[in-house]
Amino acid sequence: MIFIKKHGLAISLLLFVVACSTVAITGRKQLNIIPSSTMLSMSYQQYTDFLKTNKISANAQNTALVKKVGGNIKIAVEKYFAQKKMTSELKDFRWEFNLVESPEVNAWCMPGGKVVFYTGILPITQDENGIAVVMGHEVAHAIAEHGSERMSQGLITELGGLALSKALEEKPEQTQALWMTAFGLGAQVGVLLPFSRLHESEADHLGLIFMAMAGYNPNESVAFWERMAAMKGGQAPPEFLSTHPSDQTRINDLKKLIPEAMKYYK
Repeated sequence: MIFIKKHGLAISLLLFVVACSTVAITGRKQLNIIPSSTMLSMSYQQYTDFLKTNKISANAQNTALVKKVGGNIKIAVEKYFAQKKMTSELKDFRWEFNLVESPEVNAWCMPGGKVVFYTGILPITQDENGIAVVMGHEVAHAIAEHGSERMSQGLITELGGLALSKALEEKPEQTQALWMTAFGLGAQVGVLLPFSRLHESEADHLGLIFMAMAGYNPNESVAFWERMAAMKGGQAPPEFLSTHPSDQTRINDLKKLIPEAMKYYK
């Protein structure tokens, strides 16, 4: 058993060395063993399936606002990547922004810029600036390839290092569950928790930059998370059991990052 564990660790370390990529803006090294084309193909199919089984909002005004902010964040991301001469990394993105009827206070973004906002989060975003805070954060997850990183970790720790295509073929239910967890559509308390909190904090950082470049004031992020904390009413789980930083930790960290983000705000 000890040999197997050591052998598995050796494989994981080798994979990290040969499949290491760098997150835009933060420069953090990350593990990614899944080809971008594979992730995008799966993302587009999963997104289409989700929209078929969930109700798109009929509220034209709210839908238009989500799409407007999404479009502005998209332009900001493309501008940032153009400045860094990295435009080719976005060439296969098929941006899409949808508002779905659900009381759930949530939003997410799959690889390739596939975004969903739930109507339940709109009372907390309140206005265009609030939507920009969430939109920037969720798009940042896709830009930083957090989903690919989480899936890579899961393939190694849960599915024995299977390639994603092989996992889909041999263990479709486990692979689907892994996908749901990787993109915030499921819940997990376990070995990947520290990475999840890291991703959330990193998405806050990138999201501030993107919203600032899109013309939204980064200071609005603090107000949004204060409203979120008030909505929870102190009912959130302890931070060590949560995949997200505590609201106060997040607010404190955002305040430290805002001066950097303001350099991009016009």
